[in-house]
Amino acid sequence: MAEEYSTETNVLLRRALKTKSSILSKENWTVEVGDPEVQRTTVESIGIKETSDSPYVVRRVTKTSLEWRIRNLPYPVETYSVTANQQRCSIVVETTNKKYYKELKVPDLERVGLSPIQNNISFTHKYNTLIISYKKPEEVLDMERKVLQELKTVKTIKGGNLPCNPS
Repeated sequence: MAEEYSTETNVLLRRALKTKSSILSKENWTVEVGDPEVQRTTVESIGIKETSDSPYVVRRVTKTSLEWRIRNLPYPVETYSVTANQQRCSIVVETTNKKYYKELKVPDLERVGLSPIQNNISFTHKYNTLIISYKKPEEVLDMERKVLQELKTVKTIKGGNLPCNPS
């Protein structure tokens, strides 16, 4: 796992998890928080390609809330239904016209053993983007404080001079 934090605000900007693969295959990273990896177009990968107009999800973290931005959704805000699914520890986004359905996992809540609560969910729609916010419970805030305390004890390397110990 690799995480990137803002030094000014101490907010998580990016979290990526390395997925296990076979020996000969290329390493893959799953982005949990932040912008998704840019897909490189090669001669072998050109064939059937997903359109750039299809909806995609970007997850963000702020000091007080977890946030998902679903881009390329053109419907008015009244069309969307955003509900908490406590059995699957997820947030379900669907439209009344049955054109879009997405189940958003909430790993931050899973890590502390909680399920999402409907009262903590709010959403808005601007510029073809559905913005879903989930107010962080106190348990998640406590966990983040402990992680930040641990990170402050880690020695940082500045200027790109990585220690190299040749063997």
